Amino acid sequence: MREQIAVTKAYGEALITLARKDERVFVVDADLSRSCGTDLFAKEFPDRWVQVGLAEQNMVSLAAGLASCGKVPFTNTFGVFASRRVCDQVAISVALNRFNVKLCGTSSGLTGALNGPTHQALEDVAIIRSLPNMVIVEPGDTLELAQAVDAVAAYDGPVYLRLARGTMPRCLPEGNRFVLGKAAQLRDGGDVTLIGAGIMVPTLLDAAAMLAEVGISARVLNMSTIKPLDAEAVLKAAEETGAIVTAENHNIIGGLGGAVAELLVEECPVPMRRIGVRDSFGETASQPWLLEKYGLTAPRVVEAARQAIEKKRR
Repeated sequence: MREQIAVTKAYGEALITLARKDERVFVVDADLSRSCGTDLFAKEFPDRWVQVGLAEQNMVSLAAGLASCGKVPFTNTFGVFASRRVCDQVAISVALNRFNVKLCGTSSGLTGALNGPTHQALEDVAIIRSLPNMVIVEPGDTLELAQAVDAVAAYDGPVYLRLARGTMPRCLPEGNRFVLGKAAQLRDGGDVTLIGAGIMVPTLLDAAAMLAEVGISARVLNMSTIKPLDAEAVLKAAEETGAIVTAENHNIIGGLGGAVAELLVEECPVPMRRIGVRDSFGETASQPWLLEKYGLTAPRVVEAARQAIEKKRR
């Protein structure tokens, strides 16, 4: 059983640690400080915390202003609001100017669960990925989350930090170090490569173990930087294993699977399968039930891997 760590606690503590080292760091909230894990930051750094209320567009515009003055603002809200609701402000005030704003979207994908389809961010990666100058990061566990907060703060430019709601299992090795723009190989294999980010990383590790039991060797890549995609790691995996499966807590249109497919079709076409929500909204239910219904499970990854392997043998 993997240790489960609260995402809000890990994120809030990482922000506080960062702010102690860098006085430029500001946090901007849109009435969700407890849900986003920034309430502790507000207590320790009240002069560097801004509460805008239910005004997400204003939050992004204000953060752009802070960035233009040399600050490093982290905006915080649910992923649906950090992408759909503020898209124009992100595009014009942040991305176009390449301002140093860090947009944090929580309750990503189906982890919004009981809040229902209006609060389940299944299109946020596709929206943000389509905007020039944007970087997208989705950590594989809370240890990597803490490292990612430091890395995105050090990066001079706009970043979308995509976080899950609830807890995440510790699944990455102690020596794992997050490097912006680089995938981490968590398991070697020669028959198929499994690529994922966020909550799908432990699912891929479980799937790889299940495949190993039947003699299939699966490589696992933690693609915690979704944009820019680590093209070198993807192409190397395609050339060496000949089959790819992507898994994402997101719609399969425009997300990680789409990014990998776009690269492969131009540079190294190989059989590929995409695990994710298939062009639909979610619904109100528990997270385990939703993951099972929409096929974001280790057995489904195993099935997709078998299909990709079979296709490359034809």
